[in-house]
Amino acid sequence: MLRISFIFFLLGAIGIGAYYAYSFYSFTSKIQNPGTATSMPEWTGKERVNILLLGVDKRENEESTRSDSILIASIDPETKKAQLFSILRDSWVEIPGYRKSRINTAYEIGGPELMAQTVENLTGLSIQYYITTDFKGFEKVVDALGGVDLYVEKDMEYYLYEENGYYDILLKKGQQHLDGRKALQYARFRHDKMGDFSRTERQRKLLKALAEQATSKTSIWKIPSVLEAVSPYVTTNMSPTDMLRLANLAYKLDVKNLQTEQIPPANILREKTVNGAQVIDPREEKTKEYIQELLQNPLNHESGESEKEKVKGSTN
Repeated sequence: MLRISFIFFLLGAIGIGAYYAYSFYSFTSKIQNPGTATSMPEWTGKERVNILLLGVDKRENEESTRSDSILIASIDPETKKAQLFSILRDSWVEIPGYRKSRINTAYEIGGPELMAQTVENLTGLSIQYYITTDFKGFEKVVDALGGVDLYVEKDMEYYLYEENGYYDILLKKGQQHLDGRKALQYARFRHDKMGDFSRTERQRKLLKALAEQATSKTSIWKIPSVLEAVSPYVTTNMSPTDMLRLANLAYKLDVKNLQTEQIPPANILREKTVNGAQVIDPREEKTKEYIQELLQNPLNHESGESEKEKVKGSTN
């Protein structure tokens, strides 16, 4: 499951002193994609920066790998404001060079590069960078940060009976201190009436809490241990120079007021059936218009609108 806590932690805490330089460069050399070009798209310091965050459901006994979570961290370097978009994985979209399918299929076909192209087509946002991680990577980040305090809004129970219970989910309602394993369960749960709608909303809630904790003064001192813990589970197309430049920007972000949104929004998407399976029609042009309006006038939109009842009540 992807996990924005990593990117906000990485970008928000780097650059505080020479003590961390060695750890940082050692980390980036481990996670860079072997095929990554050394020269990335030029960033002038004024244009919006969009980072694709992919949480991969990678299991040992399965040949295919799809992106379990798809998020975009969009940063305005001039206002120091950021938005976090979570994309519903059942969105039925055109995959470049392929055909229409669920958006999470793009990763299985062509990895993060094809996923980035597909997300660009859906959102109209230019994706400069991507970061991918898996379940283990997310757990390692949360544990290295010392866990996260979060209110679990309902009892959550689900049993898959695989891998000695690793994929089972068992959480109780109430304020809790979640370790990596429990935080992963919270982010993965979608076995209720609202399914992926409520799951993506919970992911945004959890990741915002982690982002705040990751950029707190008490967590800054944990940088070396976190970087060392997650490096085996992360790949990116960022160069060390890109990370350092973005670090200076992200450290100044107003993370507490991070705006989170579902894509496509509930009042635009339509549910439909394709070959007997339920999918989501994101109505791409309307979704693009919505995103642009939100970025230009963020205060005019409510954050985290994902109630499925609003989908049922909407009309064409």
